[in-house]
Amino acid sequence: MRSKIFFAFTAIMMTGTSVFAQKLPSKKNILQTLRLTNQYFMNKWPDPGKSIITNKERPSNIWTRAVYYEGLMALNSIDPQKKYYDYAVDWGEKHKWGLNGGTATKNADNHCCGQTYIDLYLIDKKEERIKDIKTSIDNVIASGKNDDWSWIDAIQMGMPVFTRLGNLYNDTRYFNKMYDMYAYTKNSHGDKGLYNREDHLWWRDKDFDPPYKEPNGEDCYWSRGNGWVVMALVRVMEELPKSDPHYAEYLQDFKDMCAALIKIQRPDGLWTASLHDPNHYGGKEITGTACFTYGFAWGVRIGILDKKIYQPSLTKAWNAMVKDAVHKNGFLGYVQGTGKEPKDGQPVTYTSTPDFEDYGLGCFLLAGTEVYKLTK
Repeated sequence: MRSKIFFAFTAIMMTGTSVFAQKLPSKKNILQTLRLTNQYFMNKWPDPGKSIITNKERPSNIWTRAVYYEGLMALNSIDPQKKYYDYAVDWGEKHKWGLNGGTATKNADNHCCGQTYIDLYLIDKKEERIKDIKTSIDNVIASGKNDDWSWIDAIQMGMPVFTRLGNLYNDTRYFNKMYDMYAYTKNSHGDKGLYNREDHLWWRDKDFDPPYKEPNGEDCYWSRGNGWVVMALVRVMEELPKSDPHYAEYLQDFKDMCAALIKIQRPDGLWTASLHDPNHYGGKEITGTACFTYGFAWGVRIGILDKKIYQPSLTKAWNAMVKDAVHKNGFLGYVQGTGKEPKDGQPVTYTSTPDFEDYGLGCFLLAGTEVYKLTK
């Protein structure tokens, strides 16, 4: 049962998204922002193969960096530049087009790099670029198991790889396995699956389904976790044949999530880390916001979402991210560090540096490229 606090919050959010209509900036201004933020990162990481050191050393083909390359490839699609392509190819070559954990890995985090490997293969069809990711996904199919995606982030890290391979090899086994794993996460992980059909949002993993509650008594729906699902559904539906028997389910889940999310947008255009408890680490945060903006913009552009309803929302979100988070040198503020819930990676501020800067930029670039496509 909804709390009075949440009802009040929802009313405020809905009011905030319907007043003071804003306009999207020009294509030129959007592109300038994307170039600025991306160049900051490329300058900071001139060697794409350099390992990432935080609390320990990690190879740079892990999921955080792979999400950045998703964004870079999206930017390259609207702003083709040799330096973008070369930077991505250098990243793949430095890792010999391999996966963290090798081809035996079933961890979707380790599969995420395959999205860019496949994109680069489609540009220049060198078999070494996709050999390992195909072998690893084939091993997942052969395992007969569907429960490897026990956290919702995995949906974004893994599903688009299956879609790309299914198209590349004209093999529906990839589409079928992708659905089996998605359905298991949605319906079976935890007590009754990680998707709440009442709220049309996802618990991050089994640690957060009922009886777990936020301080205000509401369910815990982590912003970026739900953002990953929105992003995954977009990236799957972009390429999945509409004749696929499960396309309609992905589409309905996407539309239902968007309808739930627009009701809880902050008046300033952003979303809070805890979607149903605005006072629990309730400050500005752009990774979830960027994912939702990406989804809304794509949905409007494709005609899946009502432009009159969703374009004002995504416009406000994009303008808020640019105004509040983008530094003059291209650094992004208000990026929540890695974790699994609202309290992780705090405090999130304009000047705070997350443990990994890469995935936040990747989400921002994806959002920006879709917003760019909507402008005249």
